[in-house]
Amino acid sequence: MLESSLYILRLYFMNQRTAPHFTVSAADKVNALRIEENNNNLHLRVSISGGGCSGYQYGFTFDDKIAEDDFVIEQLCSDQKTVVKVLINSMCYPYLKSAEIDYTQNLQGEHFIIRNPNAKTTCGCGTSFSIEQDDNKPNERNG
Repeated sequence: MLESSLYILRLYFMNQRTAPHFTVSAADKVNALRIEENNNNLHLRVSISGGGCSGYQYGFTFDDKIAEDDFVIEQLCSDQKTVVKVLINSMCYPYLKSAEIDYTQNLQGEHFIIRNPNAKTTCGCGTSFSIEQDDNKPNERNG
């Protein structure tokens, strides 16, 4: 628990303009899924792995544990009472600086989406991307 608090503080003191943004829409969906699963300890984990048609691929899972190296972003839901968390490990965090983590519903369906200003190119499905520099490419175990 202490380690998690330290990462929350670490994120708080980072340059606020580069911290990823977790939208209210995404927080509401996470909360709805927590209610459906009857588990208020679930958090959205966002990961990046090598692969996908553009080089990197986003991953979204639910996790009830906060790892020691996780960056934790908290978002208040639209009910103005419930707070949910998104977890990003330290290897993936640099790829998500200034990104927006959102949940969308449209003709293509419902899904979590990342709007990433660091992405040089994205594929049509929106789940893979490439960036300018590949020096620290995450691998499958990093996310």
